[in-house]
Amino acid sequence: MGNCLLSTWYAPAIQDGLTDSRIRILIVDDHQIVADALAALLNQQPDMMVVGHSASVADCAERVMELLPDVLIVDFRLNDGTGTDAVFAMRGMGCKAKVIFLSRDDGESAHFAALEAGASAFIHKSRATAELIDAVRSTAEGGTLFEPTTIAAMVNTRREADRQRERLTPREKEILGLMAGGTSSRDIATALGISYYTVRTHIRSLGVKLACHSKLAVVLRARELALVN
Repeated sequence: MGNCLLSTWYAPAIQDGLTDSRIRILIVDDHQIVADALAALLNQQPDMMVVGHSASVADCAERVMELLPDVLIVDFRLNDGTGTDAVFAMRGMGCKAKVIFLSRDDGESAHFAALEAGASAFIHKSRATAELIDAVRSTAEGGTLFEPTTIAAMVNTRREADRQRERLTPREKEILGLMAGGTSSRDIATALGISYYTVRTHIRSLGVKLACHSKLAVVLRARELALVN
């Protein structure tokens, strides 16, 4: 099937000379089973039709111009990029469709990226199907599932994260990378040609700057800030 679904998925925009008023949906997901299940669910709704499927960032822009969807349901993680990459590619082609991100990634950075991409909703894949159906109807009508207070909280959190990143020195970032790889303090000292006590001083400084009280907490916070993998 490649990047397209079965022909029964597709419905033309015009039928018998009349405009079809159903919500046209394009699914962007690299898991065919997930895409098939979503299509089956949404096509059961009398006011919805899945017009197609894209499995990658590479071909989503072409698909969106061909199929002219009203709503995009986009997996946040794709094989050749992210859902935000896909959305920006489609926006670059002039696509004005509303966007719903659907993902197993429920982290703060994923939610913020969805906001930056102009998404109207971010739904975890574990949520009930009724929530997704309601989200499609709401976003198609111009609504959003992001509460203003939630948006404000995420913006403030992101600003604080940016401030924490900016406070770190190049040496501290270097030590963070080694810590994240499981390197001991003494081995870090050897690798960088500095004393063990200097390493300990840097680690204490990292704890203060990242508001953490242990080496493990420092590494976890560094991962949240995308300072290390």
